[in-house]
Amino acid sequence: MEKKDDNNPNRELYALLNISPDASTEEIRKAYRQWAQVYHPDKYQSSHMKEIATENFQRICEAYEILSDENKRQIYDIYGMEGLNSGLELGVKLNKAEEIKEELERLRRRKEEEKIAHIRPTGSIVANISLPHFLDGDGIMKGMAMTSEVQSQMSQRIAVAIGGNLAVSGNSGSGVATAVVKHQMSPEASIECMASAGLRSLIGVQTTRHLSPHSTATAGLAISLNDGSINLSNIWTRQLSETSNGNIQLLLGTESSIAVGWQKKEETMSVAGEIKVDTSSFGASAHYTHRFSSKSHGRIAGKIGSNALEFEIGGGRKISNFSTVRMLYSIGIQGIFWKFELHRGGQKLIVPVLLSSFINPGFAAGAIAIPASLYFVLKKFVAKPYYHRREKQKALESMEKTSGQVREARAAAAKAQQLLENVANRKMNKQIEVGGLIITKAVYGSAKALKKQDALEVSSDELASQVIDVTIPLNFLVNDLGQLKLHEGVKKSGIMGFCDTCPGEPKKLLVRYTYNNQNYQVLVDDYEELQIPQEVHKL
Repeated sequence: MEKKDDNNPNRELYALLNISPDASTEEIRKAYRQWAQVYHPDKYQSSHMKEIATENFQRICEAYEILSDENKRQIYDIYGMEGLNSGLELGVKLNKAEEIKEELERLRRRKEEEKIAHIRPTGSIVANISLPHFLDGDGIMKGMAMTSEVQSQMSQRIAVAIGGNLAVSGNSGSGVATAVVKHQMSPEASIECMASAGLRSLIGVQTTRHLSPHSTATAGLAISLNDGSINLSNIWTRQLSETSNGNIQLLLGTESSIAVGWQKKEETMSVAGEIKVDTSSFGASAHYTHRFSSKSHGRIAGKIGSNALEFEIGGGRKISNFSTVRMLYSIGIQGIFWKFELHRGGQKLIVPVLLSSFINPGFAAGAIAIPASLYFVLKKFVAKPYYHRREKQKALESMEKTSGQVREARAAAAKAQQLLENVANRKMNKQIEVGGLIITKAVYGSAKALKKQDALEVSSDELASQVIDVTIPLNFLVNDLGQLKLHEGVKKSGIMGFCDTCPGEPKKLLVRYTYNNQNYQVLVDDYEELQIPQEVHKL
């Protein structure tokens, strides 16, 4: 799996000088001197070579200027070139990495706030369908509920949300309209004022404060306009680890209760659970979601308590950048359900279908087996072929869009290799004399193309368009001891003589080399460290 340090999104300058992100000032200076000897324009007589040298020498100088300056290097390590080009001027007080990071975070928050849409609508529609009612001739709709909210960022500190909900069940219905004004008093504290009108009219206020970097407390007061009752709420949230947090919620009033919850979210899974006790009942609920890929996931959930007993299983798939569909199967004291969900942006459409009010083992088994079988059949014979065609079409469109960019990058890499070639050949001849490290062939590019072990022998036009030959740059990087090292966490397309042949796609580097007259081969990921020679690479 390709390894990438997401906290340091841009390390091209380190790749350009072929140094570690942890390199010392002396190591940076040494690398700069080495590259400057190759690319200094005064070393070349022809105007063509002098022009190429000047272009690449400027890149080397820029990298050295940034990485040798402590403040600029800290900014670059955090936000890359975007941070350096953001217009931020560092004052004399911003001498520590923490202070620089805090100031840059403030600048980024300000830019993000400026980009925030002034109006963000969210909402959901729940349409309850009952098969037993339909078979009895009472209609198929059992009820419907709709919620909608529109948020507006009035200023950097003030936001307003207006929403409401309507619900219809049988011959009865209800509705509530709500307005909320939120004021961010400081980075640590905020206050919300709320008012609602309808079946449950009330006014209230709620304040939230960060007690520490890992703890947050929320306190609220609500007064009912119907009967004058007062409800108090307190919520304490604590971050337990990098991926998990817990909370305690206490409500005092007409509906007093206490609830304890826990959530954990990782790259491939999320899990949550809650135990709640009030004056007349108790209950516990939990759910587990596993992500099989970036597009599909499975889900298991359950509820148990004095008035609930339910088990739910199902899964979903992402069908576009903003849309996800999900199908769930539920069985409990309320009956057997299918639930269909469509999530798009902030909008949801949920359709629970009641199949039976009674739990029959045979019917329950069939209700889960039939849709599961239908899903796998449709996935294999309809969905997969469709997605393969669409992905192929998207890849072709992406290739067309980036073809100009790739051509320019290839041309720049070819020019860089022209200047490296003489030194690379000299180093290679020296290694041949002592039986040292010689890079016989190296290609960098599409991970899919390079997974084939015979990719070095393939000379098709299709492969050539997805990779670039980097034999010369790697021979240049072999040191006097007959060793080569590319550093971990540094994207290889930034190395002199390399280029990104397939933007947005995973890339690998395939190297074949000889050492002591023995043949070796290694395939590494884009951000993976490469250190040769190694015995494990022997063919």
